[in-house]
Amino acid sequence: MKTTQDPIKKIVIVGGGTAGWVAAATIGNIFKNIDLKIELVESEDIGVIGVGEATIPPLISILNSLGVDLIDFIKETQASFKLGIQFEDWHTKGEKYFHPFGTVGKSIDGYDFFQCWLKSKAEGDKTPLMAHSPESVLSEKGKFFLPFEAKNTPLERAFYALHLDSALAGKYLRNYAEKLGVVRSEGIVENVSQTADGSIESVTLKSGQSISGDFFIDCSGFKGLLIEKTLKTGYDSWEKFLPCNRAVTVQTKNVGPTNPYTISKAQDAGWMWKIPLQHRTGNGYVFCDKYASDEEATKTLLENIQGEPIMEPRIIPFTTGMRNKSWVKNCLSLGLAQGFIEPLESTAIHLVSKTIAYFIRMFPTKKIDQILIDEYNRRVRADYEEIRDFLILHYCTTEREDTEFWRWCKNMEIPETLQKKIDFFKASGGLIPGTEELFQPTSWYAVFDGMKVEPDSYNPTMDTWDYQKLKDILDKGKQGLIDVAKQQPSHDEFLKKYCQANKI
Repeated sequence: MKTTQDPIKKIVIVGGGTAGWVAAATIGNIFKNIDLKIELVESEDIGVIGVGEATIPPLISILNSLGVDLIDFIKETQASFKLGIQFEDWHTKGEKYFHPFGTVGKSIDGYDFFQCWLKSKAEGDKTPLMAHSPESVLSEKGKFFLPFEAKNTPLERAFYALHLDSALAGKYLRNYAEKLGVVRSEGIVENVSQTADGSIESVTLKSGQSISGDFFIDCSGFKGLLIEKTLKTGYDSWEKFLPCNRAVTVQTKNVGPTNPYTISKAQDAGWMWKIPLQHRTGNGYVFCDKYASDEEATKTLLENIQGEPIMEPRIIPFTTGMRNKSWVKNCLSLGLAQGFIEPLESTAIHLVSKTIAYFIRMFPTKKIDQILIDEYNRRVRADYEEIRDFLILHYCTTEREDTEFWRWCKNMEIPETLQKKIDFFKASGGLIPGTEELFQPTSWYAVFDGMKVEPDSYNPTMDTWDYQKLKDILDKGKQGLIDVAKQQPSHDEFLKKYCQANKI
């Protein structure tokens, strides 16, 4: 075996924002003791597109891997905690359900918990599935928990993420990356030079400065300056599955308690989010312009927010989908340059970090092997399609017929991969697992149950149980969650005591 031949000496990242600085921080941290230079080019004149400011638990893992002090990060990004998402009016108007992090219940004597719950439900038990979710019980009571005191309690299986200010998060990660030696250059890329084989050689800024590198990472947003405008990889649109193509956003002053969860409320032509931070609340309406104009969507948003607006509403157009290839030659795309899936399940930062992780596993030399590129692109596409299918599940299982948008959703075409999962679940409550998938069984169970997709039966092996014994175990677990949740501080109390935000 040979030592590394012709290693990459310089990586150029075009574009900042969360994607650019997560990439710079992650790669910079890994190669901090190696002679690898990283230069990030961005311009203060180009704003950051923050479509959503909610995250999912893998963010905590990212911060831990970087050695970031979580409390300091929360204070600097005005963050609050998130235990899951409350969906309102999705199945029918007036109904709501909760999608928690973590797991719902735990296996009983080797039997899958969901099957135990299905058996109990078939016997007439009316206890909701989410009564067995730590995050759901805490959220319902407006509580957060003491993670450092959760051991040996029902809360030790609880997970959390953050609601954060994406602009402040970008600044925090920039500061972290620059301390590692990442160089930031101010400017707008005007020209891209390529080698004879089509690889990228350098970028030239409006100032005339030329920046060369061995490898380039495109974080230039929807326009895909390198991956699309230069390398012309093409875009795979998923409009036929996810028709929402615009968002209108507005920030408001906080009103009332800070909920430890995101709210996703269905509207006539899409859905609206509410994301509470410590210093303000983020609001947005994701909609399809076939069913609502910008003016109508803005009016709907402003009529449904709480608190005084602190900015003018902003319209953000988008096309759900992804580049045909995320890695081409010596160029990797990340964030919006790679693809976009509406922020329904807050997956944007996760996709950035997950695809960087793949890249690190397959890190090339200057002589890039096409086998690495092909496998990388296969895995990234699989992740995007998994998330796509999970989001479609929220729409296609609706029973709403009160607007043209929801009638379309109820009768929509769905991918064969999703149909197989629905059919398999309906048979006896089973799931088709995938390798390294983001959404684990709890997520699928939560949406299936919330959208009233019921299996025809439970697994017959559950009939070997004495039902009264099973019910007693379930009742004890449910009560244990209630008892321990009561002892926890409110979300606002926790924030104030442990991680009150620094003043901006």
